[in-house]
Amino acid sequence: MIYLDFNATTPIAKEVAEAMMPYILRDFGNPSSAHPMGRSAKEALEKARGQISRMLECEADEIIFTSCGTESNNMVLKSVAWSLRKKSRHIITTKIEHPAIINTANFLVEAGCDVTFLPVDTYGSLDPDEVKKAIRRDTILITVMHANNETGTIQPLTEISSIAREHGVLFHTDAAQSVGKIETKVHDLGVDFLTIAGHKIYAPKGVGALYIRSGVEIEPFIHGGGQEMGLRSGTENVILNVGLGKACELIMDNLYDDMSRLRRLRDSLYNQIRTEIPEVVLNGHPEHRLPNTLYLSFPGMIGEEILKEAPELCASTGSACHDQSVKLSHVLEAMGVREEVGMGAIRLSLGRPTTEAEVDQAAQLLVRAVKER
Repeated sequence: MIYLDFNATTPIAKEVAEAMMPYILRDFGNPSSAHPMGRSAKEALEKARGQISRMLECEADEIIFTSCGTESNNMVLKSVAWSLRKKSRHIITTKIEHPAIINTANFLVEAGCDVTFLPVDTYGSLDPDEVKKAIRRDTILITVMHANNETGTIQPLTEISSIAREHGVLFHTDAAQSVGKIETKVHDLGVDFLTIAGHKIYAPKGVGALYIRSGVEIEPFIHGGGQEMGLRSGTENVILNVGLGKACELIMDNLYDDMSRLRRLRDSLYNQIRTEIPEVVLNGHPEHRLPNTLYLSFPGMIGEEILKEAPELCASTGSACHDQSVKLSHVLEAMGVREEVGMGAIRLSLGRPTTEAEVDQAAQLLVRAVKER
């Protein structure tokens, strides 16, 4: 099997698994306990928090552990809406966000909020001027993903954050796909909130984190014993949080080498396919996209059917959340991609374990599958 679906999920890195093992087999203390085993668990938890904060270049107490990227996104939108409910409740987002944002925003509409879903261009890029035009006196939050999970297109967050600051509006980014693939330093991006998903960066499923800029006050998302700065109560999962911390440490050690190598392999994959199938369409921005992501369309075909002809290849026909249904993805629809083109979309996303031989074989498998249909 050739696995080229790293935007859907990643394997647990060996170093991450090794870091977790002591807390699976031996050090099971509750971080809230005052005795030595509790203190040991607390130290491990804070070490992990520090590893994440160093990767983002923020303070450790600005990191909140969550169960996943979806929870982090829900926490921002719902807690901000609740906290500022007496002031106003207008939120700005885009039409290409992950369902964790779009469906939460739709829930908030039913709860009385007003949400503006901004359009994108043919590359899947958001024009910052659209954000500026959408801001109202009652706008409380702007949420724009850093990089799209399907196309890999990277959004101009720095420009958007400047607009948000100018108008005194809080700014969140879902960075589940960008963390570990490109730089995600929070002060460079200018964000107030940033979402991390563990299973996208070689940590386990079921763990995530949320950066909340110091000075920003929101209502707790989960009430209880006051863990996680009082914002997310519940006994912390030391095992998974340690794994997430180690994964972030690995990112700091390997980011630039990974970016360079994966970009080279991705471009090799594209060129091999394009040479044999010149009509193939690249979805997303040709330059401003994740170095590991290649989202191609084979016009007049169905992506799902192509992959059935190449069973050795693990890839996606868009976002994994929609992979069981054959319909034009909401991202491609927002980009104005014609149905005859978009239905033939296949997302190939590379990762650390991907080899040059796998890329060559994947290209051969896809070319053969397309030509035989």
